[in-house]
Amino acid sequence: MLVNTNQPSGMDHHSAEFDYRALTPDLILDAIESIGIYPESGLLALNSYENRVYHFRCDHGKKYVVKFYRPERWSTEQIIEEHTFSYEIAEAEVPLALPLTINQQTLHEYKGYRFALFPSMGGRNFEVDNLEQLEMVGHFIGRLHQCGKSKHFNYRPAYTPQSLGDDSIDWLKQSGHIPSSLETAFFTITEQVLTASKQIWQKQSPTQFRLHGDLHPGNILWTPDGPGFVDLDDARTGPAIQDLWMMLTGDRPQKVMQLEILLEAYEEFCDFDTKELTLIEPLRALRMLYYNAWISRRWDDPAFPMHFPWFNSEKYWEEQILAFKEQLAALDEAPLSLIPY
Repeated sequence: MLVNTNQPSGMDHHSAEFDYRALTPDLILDAIESIGIYPESGLLALNSYENRVYHFRCDHGKKYVVKFYRPERWSTEQIIEEHTFSYEIAEAEVPLALPLTINQQTLHEYKGYRFALFPSMGGRNFEVDNLEQLEMVGHFIGRLHQCGKSKHFNYRPAYTPQSLGDDSIDWLKQSGHIPSSLETAFFTITEQVLTASKQIWQKQSPTQFRLHGDLHPGNILWTPDGPGFVDLDDARTGPAIQDLWMMLTGDRPQKVMQLEILLEAYEEFCDFDTKELTLIEPLRALRMLYYNAWISRRWDDPAFPMHFPWFNSEKYWEEQILAFKEQLAALDEAPLSLIPY
């Protein structure tokens, strides 16, 4: 596979507006046609806040998904690294949506926007409580991780308490989004949560390698042939458990049963260090922090106030304070284990 071998890495993305106002339907169509694909149907916007993603049918009847990457989020090198990783995963027989190679590259540029084209992957929702489906998913995550261990990312970042936690709190402190009457309570509890998460993380010093990075059930489609993985946009270096813990739902006994099925299938292809189970609650805490900072960082994009109108309400931040108090308690509990306590 060749990936964007002739595009300059220092492309200036500032010409494309941060909130996508310059990304009009006409520009989208022109961009797609610039790589020799001619849409026949209209553009159906898919559920994506970070990027702009559209489904369409071309004049030959084939169905595609086009993704326009958010300007200034990832560098060109980081996106190419994502694409390269996706092809390595596919070679390891993991079913996923691959960026198509057109004109010897997978990443394209049109009027300041970088974009990629994918074949449409049909399917229904992955049923995380379906144990047969969960077992199949475990097999493929094991294959994905075995592939992820074979090389290293050179450009894409790592999951760390600093990048997900400290940076998020620092951003929120200067964002102006938290009501002044709740600032002290919010930052007191979030800093306690972060401190507890760091202590657990540092004690484990987990092995890290290339991951999907955002492997929640919504990023798995169920096709007639089994699972299909999508959206490597958040691929990073991290501990194996990052790609597993979001599959676990329900009460503790249910999670233990799901974990047993998932890991038994996973370990047919890749070893798993059970010490990483202690990282589940720290990773959940870091995800909570990052989520709040993510919405705050994107608030200038008109799509965010429209889809997250509650974010600016006092009630929301009161609920967050309560949620972080509950998470602090969860960090103090015995971690999930395959051995009953």
